[in-house]
Amino acid sequence: MSRRLARETALQVLFQRDLTKETLITAEIVDCWAAEFVVPEASRPFAQSLVDGTIAHQEEIDQTIASFAQDWTLSRMANVDRNVMRLATYEILFCPEIPGRVTLNEAIELAKRFGGEESAKFVNGILDRVVASVSKVEQKGPINK
Repeated sequence: MSRRLARETALQVLFQRDLTKETLITAEIVDCWAAEFVVPEASRPFAQSLVDGTIAHQEEIDQTIASFAQDWTLSRMANVDRNVMRLATYEILFCPEIPGRVTLNEAIELAKRFGGEESAKFVNGILDRVVASVSKVEQKGPINK
């Protein structure tokens, strides 16, 4: 299974949705982009789950990104950077089976491939704080009363 290709596919779908402001995302759109990136059939459900999860939790994801993006509003961020961070923040917050550092590295690679000259640094700076905040919560564990 190629998770990197699945992430690229999910990013394209999220980018398209953000750019066009279309709210309807169907499996056909994911399949169309998956075909464009020659994503193996076994990887397509992962791409779909990333898209569905990111959209379902977008409000919380956007709040998380905004809380770590000093002096930047989401609307001011480049569309690619914003959607790379949305995708990665979804994974960091809602996919505990994927290590946060793995997600961070994958996001940096997506930013390098699809973003501008400074995208990787920008994405790294914000997502590193997201990963650290989740790690701190995990280290504390549940509160015993």
